[in-house]
Amino acid sequence: MMDFNLRPYQEEVVQTALRGENSIIWLPTGGGKTRAAVYVTHNHLETTANAKVAVLVNKVHLVDQHFAKEFKPYLESRCKITAISGDSNEKDLFGRLVKASDLVICTAQILENALINMEEEKHVELTDFTLLVIDECHHTQKESVYNKIMGRYVEKKLRKEGNLPQILGLTASPGTGGNRKLDKAVDHVLQICANLDSVIVSTKNFTPVLQEVVPRPKKHYDIVERRALDPFGDHLKSMMSMIHEIMPSTVSRSLREMGTQEYEADVLYILNPLQRLIAQCALHLRQYNDALLINDTVRMVDAFRGLDEFYNSRKTKLLDGTDIFLQGLFDENRMELKLLALDDRYENPKLARLQRTLLDEFSDKNSHGILFSKTRRGTHCLYDWVNTNLALLRVNIKAGILTGAGTGANHMTQNGQKETIQQFRVGVLNLLISTSVAEEGLDIPECNLVVRYGLLTNEIAQQQASGRARAMNSVYSVVAEEGGRDLRRELINEYLESLTAKAIDQVQQMSPREFRHKISELQQIAVLIRIQAERKKDERKQRYSPGQAQFQCRGCFLPVCSGEELRKIENTHHVNINPEFVRHYRTGGQVFLERSFEDWEPGQVISCNKCGKDWGMEIRFRSVVILPCLKIKNFSLKTPGGKSTPKQWKDVEFQVKEFNFLEDMSSRFPDLDLDDRHTI
Repeated sequence: MMDFNLRPYQEEVVQTALRGENSIIWLPTGGGKTRAAVYVTHNHLETTANAKVAVLVNKVHLVDQHFAKEFKPYLESRCKITAISGDSNEKDLFGRLVKASDLVICTAQILENALINMEEEKHVELTDFTLLVIDECHHTQKESVYNKIMGRYVEKKLRKEGNLPQILGLTASPGTGGNRKLDKAVDHVLQICANLDSVIVSTKNFTPVLQEVVPRPKKHYDIVERRALDPFGDHLKSMMSMIHEIMPSTVSRSLREMGTQEYEADVLYILNPLQRLIAQCALHLRQYNDALLINDTVRMVDAFRGLDEFYNSRKTKLLDGTDIFLQGLFDENRMELKLLALDDRYENPKLARLQRTLLDEFSDKNSHGILFSKTRRGTHCLYDWVNTNLALLRVNIKAGILTGAGTGANHMTQNGQKETIQQFRVGVLNLLISTSVAEEGLDIPECNLVVRYGLLTNEIAQQQASGRARAMNSVYSVVAEEGGRDLRRELINEYLESLTAKAIDQVQQMSPREFRHKISELQQIAVLIRIQAERKKDERKQRYSPGQAQFQCRGCFLPVCSGEELRKIENTHHVNINPEFVRHYRTGGQVFLERSFEDWEPGQVISCNKCGKDWGMEIRFRSVVILPCLKIKNFSLKTPGGKSTPKQWKDVEFQVKEFNFLEDMSSRFPDLDLDDRHTI
């Protein structure tokens, strides 16, 4: 028998799963949830006829991490394991790979795609599996991919369809759903259990062992007095007030306090009305508000630099009087803002407190730490600050940035993430400056310092961040302004963390009969709500014909096409098939993606010919034809029902037709005989 080195509390929490029952394992970050799941998987494969297991994760990098660090070392010699993510070319043959494997590790989205794709090579059914392991399963709620998958599961269960797989969920905290009263927190935990059709288990007999393995860090509240004077921030606010004055008073009065997340939400909301003056003012006000948030978090010069870059990029894109006024306002005030930003008498006092915290932990120590910040831009500003701070450099702080993966300017690639974590692991770096991406799931070495800096999150994120400080005598620091919002939020999260534990305990104290009754009731309600939502979604999609939907550039409101010209490829990519559409856009740099695709490859970025608004990119389909692939969020939509600005393609109120190469490309290849289709 292979030695899995399970600790007593791990052996305790796997017992329900070993009996073949659905369960959620609740253990803190660093408590060994994944190792427990490996043990359950091994036992399941050994004892279940025709066993087939899927391990589902919610982030691409976790596929390789779980495969290489946990499942492969223990199970590779005993079963066929396949790891598949969105980066993998093999995902297009998912159905075939599942048949050929005993254990599949994949992102939940890949399984979801395979459940709805009816092509034989790609399709799977839930009943093809005998065990589903769901990592970070507290995400199984609302519109998450996990909940879409489990929604099908619950529906099949209520219809009494057989051969459904066993469920094993893993979480460091299900949270309270934002609820602050015990009864509502209990309802939230019950809803998570209902969504996963599982009981929730935790250690009862070996808590001291768990506390020894995962020690709680010492928590420091590093409190800073409020800035006495902030002439730079005050000047930004006076400029924002001037912008308010050219907007309709009903709009400007609706905006809340400048320099807050609420103000940003208000500005994003007023971007929706399709009046160019309001839309442009909102765009610029968001930039000023971002500068205020940066000014509150990092250096004044960082805030100024962001604004300066924004306005430099727009000097050649002035279309009307509104643009000229907004550009002129900044240009006239630029020098004064720059001088204020360089005046260190008014520098952010939080940075001085952060410097002392870092010096305390890195002086004369072999320290490893994570500094959490809210935004990608914030992490880059902090990185610049650390690398130009002589005091921090003298204690040999070697910082690196860790942010979410993507294709934007401040996004990291998946390989970049892996390289940064590896450098941190071997000591090339000893401080990660990270967004919330490092809170959950990533295999990051033990740290003796975790700092939360200017970060407002929920109790789940707080517990996960705190769990990163796992070294002995580690410190968890909250750098916050006295009486500030981030301090209040941290104190609330402490309360919600204890409330979560009480809610779970109350759920665990229920009799099996009471628990089953509540779960069944919640599941029936969820299925009815889901059916009704699908019905409304279908009705919404049929509201208008494609020809009734007119698209305008979100930047200049130039009409550019109708919905009749659009097609969707693989239910994901929305392209314009009209050859004349090319006259509306210009191309830019080549798009590079880390993964390749079955039928297409990325081309150049595209933007509006008139105003330069980003529209998406060209794609080369089957190496034959180049098609513009559009981002819906950068267009406004006009229908008989009025104007709208959908954020996602699923929100449009007409049905986009499926792309058919022969029919849709016939005008581009006039010599092609469409009646002789066997030659294609």
